[in-house]
Amino acid sequence: MSSHDRRVRRLRRAATNAVALAAGSTLALAGTATADTGGRAGTGAGPGSPVTSAPLVQGLYQSAYSERNDVLWATAAVGQPPAPLTGSQLLRIDPGTLEVEAAYTPPVTGTVEAVYGIDVDDEHGTVWVTNTRSDSVAVYSQKTGKHLATRRDVDHAREIVVDEKHDTVWASAFGDGTLVAYDSRTFEETGRVTVEGAGPTGLALNERTGTVYASDYTHSRIMEVTRGSRTPRLIPTGEGPLSIALSADGRTAYTADQTAGTLSVVDLRGGRVVTSVSTGAGAKSVAADPCSGRVLVVNRLAGTVSVVDPRAGTVVATVTTEAYPNHVEVGDGGTAYVVDKSGSGPAGEDTITRIRPGAGDSARHGKAGPRRGC
Repeated sequence: MSSHDRRVRRLRRAATNAVALAAGSTLALAGTATADTGGRAGTGAGPGSPVTSAPLVQGLYQSAYSERNDVLWATAAVGQPPAPLTGSQLLRIDPGTLEVEAAYTPPVTGTVEAVYGIDVDDEHGTVWVTNTRSDSVAVYSQKTGKHLATRRDVDHAREIVVDEKHDTVWASAFGDGTLVAYDSRTFEETGRVTVEGAGPTGLALNERTGTVYASDYTHSRIMEVTRGSRTPRLIPTGEGPLSIALSADGRTAYTADQTAGTLSVVDLRGGRVVTSVSTGAGAKSVAADPCSGRVLVVNRLAGTVSVVDPRAGTVVATVTTEAYPNHVEVGDGGTAYVVDKSGSGPAGEDTITRIRPGAGDSARHGKAGPRRGC
């Protein structure tokens, strides 16, 4: 079953579960799970807590949720430029207990192929990552964690997104304004789209049409590339967009505008910003919940996650995280996972924060976390 079909199934059940955060509320961490130096979560606040955090490892960057396997994958790399890399890990995490089930070390080809951006391909059982400092992307097995392939010549590879329906993977090359496409079955490159002077960062995909969208951080716009086209349409958005997400119907784009500290709501058909919502300093990552229609924005410098009602153009809740939240991923039932760069763990680990939309009924949860669908 493709990711598009699974999302349709979710949306049909959307009325059964909406985000249960009160309008205008502010939630601090309800509890923090203890962990050993290996990133193994302890009892913490318990399964019913709406907001729970746990230390994992140093250098957390992004995460991606596998619906087929009920697994959260995360990337970690230690050593910010110009400092040398000292290590990197691809983590397999239980989304319910927040325990690290396995950690895989990337290969070394002159230097460590440190992992940063990430997405999963449930159709083919793989994990795709960007190796930003190696100017490449790589593929791993979801089942074994084995490194399957590396593809080079992706200048400052930043993010990656999988189109399961069309067997395509897209990566953003921030360094030369390029979006690179791959065949998700053969791992071979199938095309490039370049906009001179652009700085593409975040990626989002219309799973029905195969159209890919990139936030152009350099020129405060969106790059829209329809399937089969090599000529992108350029759409204005807020100042300094670093991340992008789409509404469930694919008609609206949301950008986290790092420079402005805002969420921009963009009408894609009309090609214009219809609403700008102030969220917090350093808005860095955005994800849309297809169940409730709410949008979550990570505010890195503010240390918060804003829950936004895009129709009303208002922040309906603010969740306080550890310092420097870096990325948000929405999984089953609207459960969100936020990784940070706080170094607040007992051994200096960064942490993960789970935000549940309707906690309290742990009996409904699957293997370890939220139940399937909406």
